[in-house]
Amino acid sequence: MPARPSLLGLFAPMFIRLLDKIDAGLAEGAIELRQPDGRTRLLGGRLPGPIAQVDLRSWRSLARLAIGGSSGWYLAWTKGEWASPDPVVLFELFGRNRRALGETGRAGGIPRLAKRAFHWLHRNSRAGARRNIEAHYDLGNDFYAAWLDLSLSYSSAVFDADFGDSLEAAQQRKLATVLDRTATAPGDRILEIGCGWGSFAAQASAAGRQVDAITLSAEQQQSVEARGLAGVTVALTDYRDVRGTYDGVASIEMVEAVGQEYWGAYLATIARVLKPGGRAAIQYIAIDDAIFDSYAANVDFVQAHVFPGGMLLSERRFRALADAAGFDWVDQVSFGPHYAETLRRWRDHFDRAVESGQLPSRFDRAFIDLWRYYLMYCEGGFRGGGLSVAQVTLVRR
Repeated sequence: MPARPSLLGLFAPMFIRLLDKIDAGLAEGAIELRQPDGRTRLLGGRLPGPIAQVDLRSWRSLARLAIGGSSGWYLAWTKGEWASPDPVVLFELFGRNRRALGETGRAGGIPRLAKRAFHWLHRNSRAGARRNIEAHYDLGNDFYAAWLDLSLSYSSAVFDADFGDSLEAAQQRKLATVLDRTATAPGDRILEIGCGWGSFAAQASAAGRQVDAITLSAEQQQSVEARGLAGVTVALTDYRDVRGTYDGVASIEMVEAVGQEYWGAYLATIARVLKPGGRAAIQYIAIDDAIFDSYAANVDFVQAHVFPGGMLLSERRFRALADAAGFDWVDQVSFGPHYAETLRRWRDHFDRAVESGQLPSRFDRAFIDLWRYYLMYCEGGFRGGGLSVAQVTLVRR
């Protein structure tokens, strides 16, 4: 049903030009678009790829996209100004065409400056890091338990070749590969930076390792303590304050909470506590280096609405810092499609939890919609290749 007439209709030619720009940037795949005036249009369609269906119900959605980037596009979705039977396909499409689209879909001018100021206020100083972690991870253990697997692993799983195994089995495979990368033996000490709810600590404890786990989330600390794992200690400690010497280090998708400004400090800590020749197993999320500068100059939907202070890695820059810190970069393995599948299964679990009333009652519809959008947004990013996840072993020289 066409949107009600509004003054925005007077600016329709300007919005058509924005659609023309998106059309030109879709090198592969297409958008089957229904405009607010009822007309239909195909954007892209030059080469095979994902085909997204979008009902553009108000020109205001494009104004929000132009002004607010991905955050504005999310706001337009919450207000019903655009809809799609499967937004994941749209996000995948934008991911695949990330280079050709360039700055399309990113905030500019004064809104960009305002967003950068927002991000600066959420930088990961010691006090800021604790606030940022609390904002995301201290939503409640009951919330995460409602839709994660039984191990409470909140990071990409590693599936078998045909993605036929269960999420639980794939998460255990991931944890085993991280432990193997540390090349430690029973009785050895491992520092885990960012321990989550204790899934890796449990795996390492069962294999006879001693684990000192650190987190900035009180909820996570309580969860690990409640497991009663042999040889495992857990502390509310900033990674910069760790002391001691360790046979190995593990850090699974924690570095995204560090921030570009502090990558060097993170690596310096690992170099300081790891014995010579020791190995650090890192699982990290990276964004395509070709668009990193544009990404870093903005504040995207995830940073603005879900994870304050977050910053995906530039693999090239992070690797250079690791080399300068005295590490050899060994056996890197990327597995982005596995994260897309992990996110799909999380969303299935999340939807079932909502439908069955298993989510805590303190979360309203707006919060539930935000998290569902977040899971779809990230899944599309991995399916489109703009985001990747990898494991690497850093060997201290």
